Amino acid sequence: MMSDGSGQPGLDQASLFGDACASPSVDDTAGYQPLAARLRPDSLEFFAGQQHLLAPGKPLRQAIDSGQLHSMILWGPPGTGKTTLARIASESANAHFLQISAVLSGVKEIREAIAQARQHKVSGRDTVLFVDEVHRFNKSQQDAFLPYVEDGTVIFIGATTENPSFELNNALLSRSRVYKLRSLDVEDLEAVLTHGIETLGAGINAEPAQLLQIARQADGDARRALNLLELAADLAEEGVITEQTLEEVLQASLRRFDKGGDLFYDQISALHKAVRGSSPDAALYWLCRMLDGGCDPLYIARRLVRMASEDIGNADPRALTISLEAWQVQERLGSPEGELAIAQAVVYLAAAAKSNAVYTAFKEAMADVRNGASEEVPLHLRNAPTALMKAMEHGADYRYAHDEEGGYAAGENYFPETLQDRRYYFPVDRGLEHKIREKLELLRNRDHASKNRRYQ
Repeated sequence: MMSDGSGQPGLDQASLFGDACASPSVDDTAGYQPLAARLRPDSLEFFAGQQHLLAPGKPLRQAIDSGQLHSMILWGPPGTGKTTLARIASESANAHFLQISAVLSGVKEIREAIAQARQHKVSGRDTVLFVDEVHRFNKSQQDAFLPYVEDGTVIFIGATTENPSFELNNALLSRSRVYKLRSLDVEDLEAVLTHGIETLGAGINAEPAQLLQIARQADGDARRALNLLELAADLAEEGVITEQTLEEVLQASLRRFDKGGDLFYDQISALHKAVRGSSPDAALYWLCRMLDGGCDPLYIARRLVRMASEDIGNADPRALTISLEAWQVQERLGSPEGELAIAQAVVYLAAAAKSNAVYTAFKEAMADVRNGASEEVPLHLRNAPTALMKAMEHGADYRYAHDEEGGYAAGENYFPETLQDRRYYFPVDRGLEHKIREKLELLRNRDHASKNRRYQ
């Protein structure tokens, strides 16, 4: 779906974001518009947040103020002003503005947009082609833009909530600058909401403390903040937003949690690192953030099993058992009992002694297997279920450990000959691995003594 600078059938209406003194022009005869759309600023003067990009002297601010635009990717969470910023930039350059959405568009719409851009190029006017949710275009669709970005037919501005490094072609990235937008802070949102109250009219009243509640619940998203305010105003009796009204509105609003994007992986990474860093309180916080945002508890349970093996290992083998049991409780009982069991496991894992010795040993052994030759199994370790195999000396000279002193065949080799004496596992001096370390050192001393006797 395409748009020029006026009709905007594909426009993301709520990508606003003005502050308390914003005064965009509004056509009162245009019919109903969401509050967020009515408050969309038309200049940087009224744009809230993103001062790390838009403060005087910053490269993006200089490009917009000078009207000398370049192709760019605006990367950031929902409701941070990506669409609005693209429109303001286009207006500052006196460029024709076209918008398509990667959700609704394909190659046909791309070609139509390029055809319009060529017409404007002939008349001497640049075109800003704004592609919303550009990460949803596949690689070949992204490639379709390249020639026209390269020859200047369009100034390309893509908006995405996903990490461009993973979602966009390197070729497109190399022709664009990436700007990372941040979630709006509470103060910015309070200013947006204050102006929202003014725009709704004198008949709507809300206390500053209530606007603060909405700002916090909006979680950095100005569109969400204004949508919540507008909903509260619609439910308010005689224009007064009461605590009861606000509670009804906020109860249905969840904090931001993208189950497949960067935010998801950032939060599970934070949980994992808090467990590894032996911080049960921080680990609980990230667990609750994920659960509150709608993450599947079974996914978290599965990741806890990984943490138990990777970061705790044999320093405390009970961690793996507790993690598996928490997973089972969640499967059998669901919420809230399962979530409490997961919380118990998280706290135990964070407080447990830590060792990545098994994890490191496994990686090194796997590297040897993948990079090495297919080594023969030594004859003394081979199975010999038939007379022929015995005649071929399979199993010959094998020493049965239970028949040896202390149940250990000192000096025996269990590796292929080329890897004899290779070591992968180095237990740490923490938790149960301290005991394992002492035992393995004792056994290696016996091996060494056995070899010395053999060569005397």
